[in-house]
Formats: sequence, structure tokens, C-alpha cells
Amino acid sequence: MSKSILTKGQIIDGKYSVSFFMKKGSYAETYRVQNEAKEIKFLKLFDYAKLHRTQFTESGEILEIEMLQQIKHSNLVKYNDSGNIVIDNQKLAYVVLDFVSGETVAEKMKRENTLNLYEVKNIILSVLNGLNYLHNKQIIHNDITNQNIMLDLSRKVTIPKIIDFGYARFLKQSNKDFLKDGLNLFYTANETFNKVFSFQSDIYSVGALYYHLLTGLPPYFIEISKYKSDKIQLEEVILDERKKPLKFSDKIDEQTQNIIRKALQPKAENRFKSVKEFIQTLSGELAVELSIPEEKVNKVQPKENKKGKGFSAIAGMQELKNTIQLDVIDALNEKERYAEYGLTIPNGMLLYGPPGCGKTFFAEKMAEEIGFNFYQIKPSDIQSKFVNASQENIKNLFDEAKQNAPSIIFIDELDALVPNRDTSNISHMNTSAVNEFLAQMNNCGDDGIFIIGATNRPNAIDPAILRSGRLDKHIYLPPPDFEARKLMFELYLKKRPTEIVMNYEELAKATENYVSSDIKFLCDEASRRALKDNLRITKSIVLETIRSNKPSISLQELKSYLVIKAKMEGENNNDDRGRIGFRT
Repeated sequence: MSKSILTKGQIIDGKYSVSFFMKKGSYAETYRVQNEAKEIKFLKLFDYAKLHRTQFTESGEILEIEMLQQIKHSNLVKYNDSGNIVIDNQKLAYVVLDFVSGETVAEKMKRENTLNLYEVKNIILSVLNGLNYLHNKQIIHNDITNQNIMLDLSRKVTIPKIIDFGYARFLKQSNKDFLKDGLNLFYTANETFNKVFSFQSDIYSVGALYYHLLTGLPPYFIEISKYKSDKIQLEEVILDERKKPLKFSDKIDEQTQNIIRKALQPKAENRFKSVKEFIQTLSGELAVELSIPEEKVNKVQPKENKKGKGFSAIAGMQELKNTIQLDVIDALNEKERYAEYGLTIPNGMLLYGPPGCGKTFFAEKMAEEIGFNFYQIKPSDIQSKFVNASQENIKNLFDEAKQNAPSIIFIDELDALVPNRDTSNISHMNTSAVNEFLAQMNNCGDDGIFIIGATNRPNAIDPAILRSGRLDKHIYLPPPDFEARKLMFELYLKKRPTEIVMNYEELAKATENYVSSDIKFLCDEASRRALKDNLRITKSIVLETIRSNKPSISLQELKSYLVIKAKMEGENNNDDRGRIGFRT
């Protein structure tokens, strides 16, 4: 065992004397300490160098400490103090909490294996009350287990308290970089395997705790020792086990069984809608509603063919329109002529570039221009928490498109559906989905299917998707150039009450590096200003609106896309037809 940072008797920040070392974790150590009044306290010492960037707030504070400062509830550990110290040129942070005199639920279970119904109900209600408080503050705990519930035995009545906020997050925070390593997989909800965390994820964990306390084993328990070297396979096996019915002993009443079943539903929307509803059901105020529909494979229907304006509704992008006309539209409409030259439609194309540059809008207008079946797909339409379900959804999508060929499949946020399989944190389910997608894409142009993928993060897409025979064409959509911006202002303002002579060229000059969605916003915002003062929309009003609103994409971010563009074109330098995109 490595040596602890602090030693017995050491004084911390002039206020706390170390009594003894307790536990060492990956980024923190814990100690029992005494304050100046000789009261026993619990101190957690954080090593800044070992903390992951996702464990900090936007202002650079340690997230766990900031949350502990905000909470005060009888069923939660109590914050006392915090600060920063330097020891041996090592920057450290500490938080001091009330010392809970008692034991964890896990320690109690080691002695007793299972607990009686009355005792368990008291623990679960206490945990739910603590979570209800946290959820009202928009905090997800993410790590409710028997290890993280302390039983305070210092009073006549035992008080369960939720401890350890190392995995806790504010609801508003992104899940993309969430560190799930170290979580107890038997307590985590199905969606958390894909880093999707919500209040319903905490509800699942409480259901798992409820089951564990009554039966002596976590729900859907399997022996994990043989999977230690393959975490992806372990996750798949656990999810597969969850397809089986839960087993209960005869000693557990039907009402309790149904409450646990509802909390442990695989789909988050089928669990209790809130911790409050869970509490009301447990207290007998509400009946358990367990009418859970079976998981169905999604069937994506094509959008009804529109008779819209097609490409004429798009300002600029003429070079891209010409390429699509030649390589796709004419190839679909004149198969025999193209076949004489040994040509067919390409399998698909990737539209990439900064957010707000019209990738989705272009795909929709392309579908109007072509007039064929158009399938507009988001990753959530075909992704599933269940093993093999995502693959089946992808297969069904392509089968449907083949039956209705010629078809266009437009996939927005392609990076979320087919992430790079070399990324260490990708789940096995996503890996399987990528494999299925690759198999279905192989030469799908021969079946009359054309795929359009759109992404703001081309670097995050699995490289195999971008190879020849799949998404053959890679098209960069940058912010609109001068002519496109001028046309956009004309398009958005022509049916509004503007001054008789509007200088669109001047507006275009003033909006260099603004993306398409920015132009639409500026026109709407200028219209609101004119409406408020009961005026016509003038050049000066629009220019003042432009000065008040910076581009939504920074210049640095735009430059990063040019680097990506250069890299992608370099990887495909055997295509001598020239690349598509606006000149900068």
C-alpha cells in the first residue's frame, strides 16, 4: 500500500489535526480529523493533478466540493469547510464534512446478509428523501449503492445518509465526457452504459438497492470475475441478463415486488416519473402502475414526398448543387445512360462543417429536388439500450429503403450513430451498431439507396464509414460566402416591410464568418426591433443588430474546421475532380 499524503498529528490549514488515515482512492484520500473544538470530522483530500477535467466547474472549482457546499438535508452528508493547501509542491484541496458515527449499509449486510422489510423500507425512504432534495437542486447523484449509504447510529433513531458525491453531476452538464469507470454495474441503469444519465438513472439505482437489501444479491447478479479483462463483454452479459424476469422469495409481498419491478424497468420512461412518485407509492398514497409495453423495434417511415422549392430555396451553394445534379439526381433519373459509361450513383456523401451552416436544410431541399422517398433519421430513432436491438433497427431501415427505392436516407449527427470504434470509451453496443451499418452500406447505391450523413464532428466518425464504397463524397459546408450571405438577406427580408432600397451588399460585408443560422437570427431580431418601434426594417436597424450580435462560431473554431477539411481532402487526394465548398 502506498504511503498516505498526510501523517498523524499533522495540522491542516491551521485548523484540523489528522487523527488517522482511512482510505485511498484514484484521486483523493480520506482521513478522520479533529477541529479546533476537538470535534471529530471527516476530511477528503483531493489531488488536483489526478482529477479529470470533467470533475471541475467552468470556473475551475472542484465540482464535488461546489455541490457539497450547496446541500443541507438530514439524509445527506453535511458540509463544514473547504480550502486549498500545498504540500511538497503539490497542490491539494480539501473538504471537511460531519463525521458519521456508524457503518455503511454494505458493512451491515456483511453481518446480516439480508434485512427485514420494515428496516429496508426505512432505508429506502430516507435515500429517496435525500434524492428528492438533490433532484430539486438539479443534481444527479449517479452512485447510489449499499457502499454509499451510511447508517448514523449516534442517536436513538438510525438515520441513513447518502455519502460520496464523486460521480454526482448537475443535470445541465453534458454526458459526453462522463467518467463511468468505477461505477457498480449492477446498480447502474441500462442507459448509463451509453453515458446517458438522468433522474431516472438514480431511481433505477434505488430499485437495485431495494432488491439487494431484501434478497442479499444485486438484481440480475452474475459472477463477474471471468469478465474482468473485458469490460465491454461484461456490460453486454449484464444487459442480456436483464432480459430475464426478476426472482423474488415468497417472503416479499407482491406490492413490494411490483415497486421494485417498476423502479428497475429497462426503459427510463417506464420507471417512476420522479422520486416523489416513488415515495408516494412506497408510502401507499399511490398504487403501483406496472402496465409496461414490450420493447418494440423501431420502424422508420419515409417522409411524405414534398413539392417544395427544392434547390431554388437555397441561397448560394451553386457548385454543390451542380455536383449533386450530375452525380446523384441525373444518375437516378437516367440509369441506362449512366450504365453505358459504367456509372451508378455513389453510395452516399458526408456533409460536414460548423453548426448552423445548413447541412440539414440542404438535405431536405435535395429530397424535394429529387422527389424520391426521404428517410430523415436521428441516432435516437434507431439506437437502443438493448443488445442487438440497434443492429436490428438499422437492418429494418435499409430493408424498408430498398423496398421503396430509389430512396434517400439522411442521418443527422452521424458521429453519434457510428462513433470511432478505436475510441476507448465506446460501448460494445455502439461497436455492433457500427459493424451493422458498415455491412448495410456496402454498395447500397446498387439497390437505389443514397445516404447523406451530416456532422459537426467528422473526426469522431468511424473512418471505415468514409472509405470508398460507403460515403464516397466528403463535402465541406463552411459559413456562407459574400454572395450567399447577400442572397440570404434578400431571401429572409423580401416579404417583410423593409425600406424601399435595401443595401444587401453592405449587410453581406458586415457579416463575414456568420453562419447561415446567424443570418436568419439577425433578420428575425432586426424585424422584432422594427416591430417594437412600429418602423420599417431599415439598413441601419439591421446593421445595429449585427453589431450587437457576434457570430455564434468563433474564428478559432472556424480555423479548426479548415484544418479538418485539409486533412480529409489529403486522405482522398486521388480524387482529382476538385473538392466542393465555398472558397475562403
